[in-house]
Amino acid sequence: MTRGSQLFDSISKQVDVKNYQQLTWTGNFQEYLDLIADNPYAVRNAFQRMYDMVMSYGTEEVTVHKERYTRYKFFQDADGGGKDAIFGLVRPLMKLVGFLKSAAHHYGTERRVILLHGPVGSAKSTVVRLLKRGVERYTRTEEGALYTFAWRDENGEWVDSPMHEEPMLLVPSHLRRQVLSDLFGDKKLRYPIKVAGELCPFSRYYYNLYMQKYNGDWSRVMEHIQVKRLLLSEQDRVGIGTFQPKDEKNQDSTELTGDINYRKIAEYGSDSDPRAFNFDGEFNIANRGVIEFIEVLKLDVAFLYDLLGATQEHSIKPKKFAQTDIDEVIIGHTNEPEFRKLQSNELMEAFRDRTVKIDIPYSTTLDNEIAIYTRDFNAEKIRGKHIAPHTIEICALWAVLTRLEEPKNQQLTMLQKLKLYNGKTLAGFTEDNVKELRTEAPREGMDGISPRYIQDKISNALVLYDEAKSINPFMVMNELEEGLDHHSLITSEDQRKRFKDLLAIVREEYEDIVKNEVQRAISADEEAISRLCGNYIDNVKAYTQKEKVKNPYTGQDEEPDERLMRSIEEKIDIPEGRKDDFRREIMNYIGALAIEGKQFNFRTNERLQKALELKLFEDQKDSIKLTSLVSNVIDRETQEKIDVVKTRLIRNYGYDEESANEVLYFVASIFARGDVRQR
Repeated sequence: MTRGSQLFDSISKQVDVKNYQQLTWTGNFQEYLDLIADNPYAVRNAFQRMYDMVMSYGTEEVTVHKERYTRYKFFQDADGGGKDAIFGLVRPLMKLVGFLKSAAHHYGTERRVILLHGPVGSAKSTVVRLLKRGVERYTRTEEGALYTFAWRDENGEWVDSPMHEEPMLLVPSHLRRQVLSDLFGDKKLRYPIKVAGELCPFSRYYYNLYMQKYNGDWSRVMEHIQVKRLLLSEQDRVGIGTFQPKDEKNQDSTELTGDINYRKIAEYGSDSDPRAFNFDGEFNIANRGVIEFIEVLKLDVAFLYDLLGATQEHSIKPKKFAQTDIDEVIIGHTNEPEFRKLQSNELMEAFRDRTVKIDIPYSTTLDNEIAIYTRDFNAEKIRGKHIAPHTIEICALWAVLTRLEEPKNQQLTMLQKLKLYNGKTLAGFTEDNVKELRTEAPREGMDGISPRYIQDKISNALVLYDEAKSINPFMVMNELEEGLDHHSLITSEDQRKRFKDLLAIVREEYEDIVKNEVQRAISADEEAISRLCGNYIDNVKAYTQKEKVKNPYTGQDEEPDERLMRSIEEKIDIPEGRKDDFRREIMNYIGALAIEGKQFNFRTNERLQKALELKLFEDQKDSIKLTSLVSNVIDRETQEKIDVVKTRLIRNYGYDEESANEVLYFVASIFARGDVRQR
């Protein structure tokens, strides 16, 4: 057997025939009634199906600044490997799912357009793409199954309902409520299941034709019906439509509602015969599913009339035919300038009244912004090039800063505000204060730098520094700053200056980060820190209990070493007047751990650990002579010590050889200038 034959057989065996047969089920109308008696949710409308699809992925409760939110796992895009995962946006997505839930219960929102509103690059299109793909997949599951039907025409050929209609529409409207009641019995349903609307002109033609042929015998008409499983598919234009405005001269409303098939007029004799009409407009093909309007507010007025009818009345008006019922979720998205035009246009009042606006802002939380870039720029995707630690973090830091408003509290810096939003605790600020900061700046996230801009500049750096094995934050920050001079969405010099000033703040923050990192690498001798910690605790214990300390060398009892204790405490800004309180806090903490059966070590108290590391760094930095890197005069002993520090940076902090060398040289230049400022 040839290799090709083996592969052919392998593929053939892996094709799931049973699953294919389930997805292409066909039956008569009576079998369909039996089917929905067991599974009433097969008759759901489009809103109910989409809501159930989102909920089928599960939820989790999260608490942000004392407020509880529901996070919908669907938007993490597990099916797509996280490619379109939405980071943050918990509140907007809660509002969106709340809208779907309300519509599923027939509370009125099913007669509204969902309008996603936000700046460019804020994930509006991604949200809609997830919903479209999600409902596609859902219809391939047993839980999400739905059905349509086909007619046997005069020639004995099966022709599909062009709008993929619900088979229960074949039941006369005055009988449907009773039929559904008899079918579902006492089943407790999640929401009311109704069958609203009438058959489309095409199906109505065949229905009337056969009713006339069989003199009103409905059961005989049903002999010409074949019920079949319906799979929604954007590629096949079944149940999922997308409409994007074009040049005004080329726009035609028939793109939404279908058009006459002139080739068939000769066959059927009239342009008002539904068989001579193509029900292939976006509204037609999206029936039973969802239609997306890209940049909806750029639509011509004639299109908006169709949209208003589709929204409020759930019907459209194809050329030369009566109002035709539809069942679909209508989602549009737009940006800020277009929405402002809508608000100022009195002629658009009817559209505003039929719209539920959901703001989709940029992320204002650092961790979520980092996650956006890490998804695209990571070791798995960027082969042969190392991204130095903090490169992504620094980009995200700047992006978020551009979206924040200056705090009204003069004692709070922009950087501190960002850190509070990201969950960091700052002295004098509670979670209630953070909620107040959010409240006083309701438009945060609706302006600023787009994630796309950041992604473009990281890509530029990867290409521009092609020969470098590693790209570092300075390379990307240079790209970010240079790009501001040509950024098409920056409308004023004041805004450009503000963004550059924020980039200077980010540079300072990066300097502090790497300085502290190198300091920790220098003082990473855990045995030395542990010894220093033990010495400090012994002295603090003696001080608080008014005892003496035994000198390990002389064996003599001595007073606690005040100089040692203060040299450590000063590293974390403990003032002279607060030293007694701090020392008692340490001893109380050690006592509380002992009661729980736990042992104290330097890692159990973050502030003390930082103080000990800084103290050890001060004691060791002169012996390492890091500043000799700048002068290029390094003796063998110093080089060995520097190599140890470099190894720690690589092993513990994610640097490679090149980026470790760069960061050591950079920090050495800071020390050479005498800049030893600590945070």
